[in-house]
Order: sequence, then C-alpha cells, then structure tokens
Amino acid sequence: MTDYGLDMSITHHPLGFSYGEDVTGPMPEIRTLDQIRASLRDPACQGPNEVYAIAMDVARIQDREELQKRMLLFGVVTYAAGQLGDEPVRSQGHIHKISQHSGWSPPELYEIWQGKAIIYMQEYVADDPGRCFAVLAGPGEKVLVPPGWGHATISADPEVPLTFGAWCDREYGFEYDAVRSYKGLAWYPLVQEKQIVWQHNSRYVPGRLQAVTPRQYTEFGITAAPVYQQFIDCPARFQFISRPDKTAGLWHNFHP
Repeated sequence: MTDYGLDMSITHHPLGFSYGEDVTGPMPEIRTLDQIRASLRDPACQGPNEVYAIAMDVARIQDREELQKRMLLFGVVTYAAGQLGDEPVRSQGHIHKISQHSGWSPPELYEIWQGKAIIYMQEYVADDPGRCFAVLAGPGEKVLVPPGWGHATISADPEVPLTFGAWCDREYGFEYDAVRSYKGLAWYPLVQEKQIVWQHNSRYVPGRLQAVTPRQYTEFGITAAPVYQQFIDCPARFQFISRPDKTAGLWHNFHP
C-alpha cells in the first residue's frame, strides 16, 4: 500500500493489516456477522463470520503530532469476500456522533484501495430520508460523505475483497440506534446475477435513489493524488473534516 503514502499491507486470512517500520496503527477490530445482523435486511442470513476489519488512527510516526493537533484521524477497513445472504458484504449503516470540539457531526472522506465500493448515503435517518445517493467507486477514487448524513459502505464485487482508507474526525463515534430502529437505511442493496440492485425499505417514505459516479471535490481543495499523500503535502488540506463549521457554506445543497 505504499502507493497510498503509507507502508502497510492488507491480509485476508485472517482479516487485518501489517504495518511498516515508520507506520503505527492499532490491532484491527473485527466486526462479526452476529454483531451487524440488526442492520441487515435478513438478520438470519448466512455469510462470512468475520465480515470486516477496521483499524482507526493509522499514521506515519512523524505525522502523529500534527494529526492530533488538527483533530484528524486516518482509518483503514478491509472486507471479507462473499455475501451476507442476498446482500453484499457491507458496513452497518450509521450516523457520526457530534464532536464536542466542533459541535458538528463530522464528514468523512473515503478513498478506495482495492475492489469496488458503493458508498450509500441519505440526508436523514427519519421517516423521510431526504435525498439518497449510491456512489460507485473504484481504486483511487474518492467519495465525500457530508456532515450528519446516514451512510454505509458496500462491497460491489463479491469476488474481490474491498479495502479503503478514510479521513475522519479524531473524536469519531458511530451512532447505530436510529438506523436499527428502521431496520436499516432507506435502500437495501441486493446481489442478483453478480449485479447490485436496490430494494426500498418500506419503513421509510417512498423516494428516489440516485446512482452516481465520484466527482472532483475541487471546492474542498481535494486532488487526484492519494489522500494520505495529500495530507503529507499539505497538512491543512483536510481541516474541513474535523472543523466542518469552517466550511459551512459548502455543505448547503451538497451533491456527492
């Protein structure tokens, strides 16, 4: 993974990561199928026991002080291959907790490393979910989830394990209760003949799902370079992740 500014590699048996000499990171947390059943369309489905591994606060040793000062954190996640019943392997839907230091629910910037991803997002976890988007992204592409939106990360290819990195707020926290109260987000991804199709969750008001491809977030100064390398080149570049209030005007009518 040196192409992404970090000397690390991904393992799949078992799920996890190994770090180079100049990189620090935690032992990955493993999310099992039993832990995420409440967020699935079919909670009784069959699938890999270890669904995904997540390591938060991965960094080069020389960057740690700067990251802490800027309240930024870099996380890496890798998924198992396969399916969860008729659903693709995916994360639990959640909203980010409000950070005490900013008073905002932080945004999150994804970069796909391996496999194909669908970043699903909706404006609200409420009876009316507002605008709903499914952003299909491949290796090297970036997807930005705005503050306060419910979202989930979906593997779009059951045969190729998905791996991605993400910039987050250092006071990150995941809120699951609202999503679980609706038995998931407003749209369920299903695998049919190796394609992802969508089924509306009837607990929400009917609406429209917009399928889009990633765009260039030039208004935030993001370039095509790997996102960790962008931080190395300009440590202030991702300050909008931990301080979204400083770019409040850019979040109005945001389109992913």
